[in-house]
Amino acid sequence: MDRSKTEKKYEVLSPFELKDKLIAMAKSPQVKTMLNAGRGNPNWVATRPREAFFLLGSFALQEAHRVMSRPGLAGAPDSTGMGERFREFCLIHAETNGAEFLSDAFSLVVGKLGLDGDSFIGEMVDGILGDHYPTPDRVLVNTEKIVRAYLDETMCGGSPPSGTMDIFVTEGGTAAMTYVFNTLKENGLIHPGDKIAIGTPIFTPYIEIPVLNDFELVEVEVQQSEENNWQYADSELKKLEDPSIKAFFLVNPSNPSSVSIAETSLKKIAELVRTKRKDLIILTDDVYGTFVNGFRSLSAIAPRNTILVYSYSKYFGATGWRLGAIGIYQDNVLDEMIAALPPETRAELNERYSTIATDPSKIKLIDRLVADSRTVALNHTAGLSTPQQVMMVLFSLQELLDRESHLYKKEAQDVVHKRYETLYRALGAEGPELPCYACYYTTIDVRKLASDRYGDDFSKWMQTAHEPIDFVWRLADEKGIVLMDGGGFDAPEMSIRVSLANLFEEDYDEIGKGISDLLDEYLKEWKAAK
Repeated sequence: MDRSKTEKKYEVLSPFELKDKLIAMAKSPQVKTMLNAGRGNPNWVATRPREAFFLLGSFALQEAHRVMSRPGLAGAPDSTGMGERFREFCLIHAETNGAEFLSDAFSLVVGKLGLDGDSFIGEMVDGILGDHYPTPDRVLVNTEKIVRAYLDETMCGGSPPSGTMDIFVTEGGTAAMTYVFNTLKENGLIHPGDKIAIGTPIFTPYIEIPVLNDFELVEVEVQQSEENNWQYADSELKKLEDPSIKAFFLVNPSNPSSVSIAETSLKKIAELVRTKRKDLIILTDDVYGTFVNGFRSLSAIAPRNTILVYSYSKYFGATGWRLGAIGIYQDNVLDEMIAALPPETRAELNERYSTIATDPSKIKLIDRLVADSRTVALNHTAGLSTPQQVMMVLFSLQELLDRESHLYKKEAQDVVHKRYETLYRALGAEGPELPCYACYYTTIDVRKLASDRYGDDFSKWMQTAHEPIDFVWRLADEKGIVLMDGGGFDAPEMSIRVSLANLFEEDYDEIGKGISDLLDEYLKEWKAAK
């Protein structure tokens, strides 16, 4: 079978599934070294919160042995007086990695956040030992306050709107996505045949999930364009005025273009839901927001309409921890929309949730998310594991302790920016200098690169003579370089997404040269064909 026919078979796959084929090709014997900058798993880890986690575990076991100590067995700790014992523990272990962090974190939690010391440390000790079901199941009490403070700082630029955000901690951002889609459907806020707007380019599952037979939604693209610095034109945002569009799903900063929404567009969306579209549901996935200075989420700009999805995975190098959160402000239109559903629908929902509340009509959407995550009947065993919640707290506290100097943020940003500069220097092209650029990924439009370097006729030939995935296919097959097909994210066809997170600087030099060399090989083929 010739290459184009084989490529056609694989073009229907998600870029994340196509990636597996590219990796297999790049591992062929003729390729010396495979460079995989496809998936966005960072190759760094935040060390200070992890040091604190492991030291905290030692304190927790010490506390367990205070209650009962038998060979290989200890008791469930008692939090009475635990705060003071924790201070003493930090002093005794002052020279141990993590002790200073824990001491500073305790001071911040008790002082600035005003939490009770015994209650906080008791929750962390019980949590890290994992000896109880998560209670409350949505999120532990002190954990919610600390995660909320972190989201206020990172997602709201340190200036959150009035009101209180309720939080449901989840098994990563992907679980959060799944729960939100399901609960919106189960609660009659979206129905088969409804229109939803998708801000494109976007993380592929947001394109793929709505059309599944589980949902059968009709997608309306609200497109960012490369010509507009990956921002939404006013004409695109105007599509949201259509009252038949029930929801707007977006990733901010975008994936794969890695640019956050400009303040002017945020304000236009906020004005829209304040005036013409008070009923518009917004789902914003803001996992890369921490890579943009002064980032402001739509949850900060339009809190009544917005469901926030956030993941700790990329910023802290913690994809294996599976730490995500859903945030919804208590004053929100979603609960109002459920209360205004037709009587027969409300009766059905009351029946659905009747086993978990005496008055199911008063269950908030965020608590319905928790129940639905365990098919309602298992609501009593819902919730993120408590050791995961402890790690989430420590990650959050690192940022709260660092809010003045932002040393960790500067380091993480410096890592990806240097890789970005190395890639484009090796490519021999000007990297896009964009405002609000997270720089976690970069999108290279191969057609535009071909046109800029060798003219429009060559670029048109590339598009007409080859399948859209041909460039990433040959990069893997001939150069051992695995990159993602940008078209699978609704970026331009024959564009490529390069993750700047998971390889070292010198590797991006090889990737840039590999892209440039392959483009030259296409040029030779074009000249020969002429």
